[in-house]
Amino acid sequence: MRAFFLAILGSLMSWWGVFLIAALDSSMIFFLPFAVDIAIIYMASRSPEFFWLYPILASAGSICGAAVTVHIGRRLGDAGLKHFISEKRLDGLRHRIETKGAVALGILALIPPPFPFTACTLAAGALNVKTAVFLGTVFVGRLVRFEAEAALARIYGRRILRWLESDILEYAVIGIVIVGIVGTAITAVQFVRKTRAHQGRPHRHRAA
Repeated sequence: MRAFFLAILGSLMSWWGVFLIAALDSSMIFFLPFAVDIAIIYMASRSPEFFWLYPILASAGSICGAAVTVHIGRRLGDAGLKHFISEKRLDGLRHRIETKGAVALGILALIPPPFPFTACTLAAGALNVKTAVFLGTVFVGRLVRFEAEAALARIYGRRILRWLESDILEYAVIGIVIVGIVGTAITAVQFVRKTRAHQGRPHRHRAA
């Protein structure tokens, strides 16, 4: 079992893995806080000559995932958001959009987890902010955050690798992955239930 999880982690710790994790992290279902940040730090520590590249890939992946979430938000509309975002948070996001616009909402991408940025992305779609401006701001915000992490990883790479590749941390990471799988499954079930609540229960056909 340990070898299985390590094989999965090994395959994800690559350039395409960074892109994929970032795309999933911006979706409504994936649940694994700090996954993107850890992947970038690890890759930048292992290959410091490409430290600048991994943040670009992660930012591009974030935009892909965010674009899907924005589309879902547009399908839900303002009325449908109440099934996914608390009324208090929704009021705050609506006020921010009305007073400061798409850039002010997208710049929140700078804030690391556990800040619920997916809710901002969903609201951006439902409240009809300018998609290009919002996603462009998200890309810049993510790029600044990830490049800062990668630059630090390049400087302290050897120390970080010794810590990340220790046996104790391997087991800790395996535990985190298991939590992520369980959390993602729970989030997926909740998403399906909330979607059905928004759409209304389908009518049952009576038997003849």
